[in-house]
Amino acid sequence: MAMIAKNCPEHKITVVDINQDRIDRWNSDELPIYEPGLLKVVKEARGRNLFFQTEVAAATTDADIIFVSVNTPTKMFGEGAGKAADLQFWEKTAHEILANCRKPEVVVVEKSTLPVRTAEAMAKILESGKSSTKFSVVSNPEFLAEGTAIEDLTNPDRVLIGGEQNDHGRKAAETVAALYAHWVPQERILLTSVWSSELSKLVANAMLAQRISSINSISALCERTEADIAEVSKAIGMDTRIGSKFLEASIGFGGSCFRKDILHLSYLCEYYGLPEVADYWESVVRINEWQTNRFFQSILQEQFNTLAGKTITLLGFAFKQDTGDTRDSPAIPLCEKLLAEHACVRVHDPKALENARQDLKEIQGDISFVEDVYEAADCAHALALVTQWKEYRELDFERIFQAMAKPAFIFDGRNHLDHKKLYEIGFNVFPLGKMPLKHL
Repeated sequence: MAMIAKNCPEHKITVVDINQDRIDRWNSDELPIYEPGLLKVVKEARGRNLFFQTEVAAATTDADIIFVSVNTPTKMFGEGAGKAADLQFWEKTAHEILANCRKPEVVVVEKSTLPVRTAEAMAKILESGKSSTKFSVVSNPEFLAEGTAIEDLTNPDRVLIGGEQNDHGRKAAETVAALYAHWVPQERILLTSVWSSELSKLVANAMLAQRISSINSISALCERTEADIAEVSKAIGMDTRIGSKFLEASIGFGGSCFRKDILHLSYLCEYYGLPEVADYWESVVRINEWQTNRFFQSILQEQFNTLAGKTITLLGFAFKQDTGDTRDSPAIPLCEKLLAEHACVRVHDPKALENARQDLKEIQGDISFVEDVYEAADCAHALALVTQWKEYRELDFERIFQAMAKPAFIFDGRNHLDHKKLYEIGFNVFPLGKMPLKHL
């Protein structure tokens, strides 16, 4: 919405949320999320044609276009628990739109990631009342990546807009397309059916996650055969049919989308009688969980199968660099496993410490959240790199080595550090998909 406000100054953009604290932060210089470049875009439009408020009804009454961006978590109860989408917040929003809209025609845009044919259900709700408003439901899934969201919005690969296959639906889709056309080239604005648009979002995330799980599975084979995952990734990535993106071995993917969307896709396949396809996509999630557990097992085994009373320092907690988002971060199950072994866990992250505290507040054990990275590493038995923040490559590792318990270990869950240099300093270094460098 900030990007639309910046590029469409003739339109008034109002963002509403029922959380007053969140809205207060959107109206300040301390935004509720960290995203490089976002504050500059917000400040350019805020107060001019971009506004943040909590009055949902007031903002909805005179709206011509309503973007619905509510949370759609995985359902954790009843039918489809653990896989299906929980649409209670989305349905509540649909009823609020129906109750408050007063314009003759309103376009409702799905921005949340939703199961296929959800637009049909939303249309039924919007047509169920006595409102004189003519509603059109359009799917406009978001393909930006956290950490590069402003860049992705500025120069998107594509903008996907799905409308109902009738004159009214096509007109609604073109209305939304006209907003993006202020800065996105016409050839990158793709108009489809609403069903194709909804499914494309799920499949795009599933395909990206599948590449991560695939290369992670091969990283285990590399370690057994003394191959180097970086060399393998480079070799296959140079094949133009494959490409090099999302072929870096890691502790596992996280974030709000990949796991959730794959499970939604798997559930959808089950629902339509395709159990083999459902099992295939669910296996992508299983490999991801296995990779995180494999990283933990490496720490446990190299610490002589006992972590009790030992200090393990996590470098990073966010699911990726350049964001404070910790949703589904592999750091969460890693901490749980370490604490179950009675380890003393210290967490450092430049942007995600507060979210880490919230994620682990119900977990019992000796855990601390440290703002200074050198303090976090002091007297630690091992460092576990979880997030590939640039600043971790620039740390004074000689200083860190001198302050750590000996023998000192580094487990690099992103293959982010200079392993040869660390070994020369004196560390025992354990990358993923590569032979370890050990002094022991």
